[in-house]
Amino acid sequence: MLTAPAVNTQTLLIDADDTLWENNIYFERAIANFISFLNHHEFTPEGVREVLNEVERECIVKHGYGLHSFTHALVDTFERLSVEPLTPALRQTIHGFASIIAEHPIEMFHEVPETLDYLSSRHRLILMTKGSITEQTGKVERSGLKPYFNAIEIVAEKNVPTYREIQQKYGLVPDETWMVGNSPKSDINPALEAGLNAVYVPHEMTWILERCEIRTDSHRGRLLTVNRFADLRNHF
Repeated sequence: MLTAPAVNTQTLLIDADDTLWENNIYFERAIANFISFLNHHEFTPEGVREVLNEVERECIVKHGYGLHSFTHALVDTFERLSVEPLTPALRQTIHGFASIIAEHPIEMFHEVPETLDYLSSRHRLILMTKGSITEQTGKVERSGLKPYFNAIEIVAEKNVPTYREIQQKYGLVPDETWMVGNSPKSDINPALEAGLNAVYVPHEMTWILERCEIRTDSHRGRLLTVNRFADLRNHF
């Protein structure tokens, strides 16, 4: 439970999807089912995935992150690659690949509640996740982890301006603030560029659009890498 933090309080901005609980594995399963269903005779599965990746980038610009955008990406990819017209029945089938994701229960990583319990007694914790407000709020509520956090921030994008806005909103001291997450693109690089510290928690199934090299030559913040979320107890 949330208790009074210690005197030497630091602030931990903590990512949710694929940091506290599984997320991308469900999308990967849906994509595999979609590619199998499409059964394209000219494009290899890898080729279809490359097209889908590009369409997803386009849909993020139009629709943001989340299941709504992902569903649009599957439909648009089908229309782009299939020789068949998109009938209502086919559209319903494609929507079904995405809707299954919403039905999955929260699958927490090892010792996440225990680690948050420990950290919340020593530091200020802010959950910082991006995506659909409705979807992300629902996940937080179902997870039962909300009491461990001093605040919940659901943002449209995690970039340098967003981190600076959060810093200003909560009066964060950069040297005493850490962004904890699995995504180099959203959690690590922009936080470091904004002058904050970062903790990288690698996940082998991190979304392909969130993967990139971690920049270590152009930031002022400190970078820490841990093997799993529970290891934070050894550092904070």
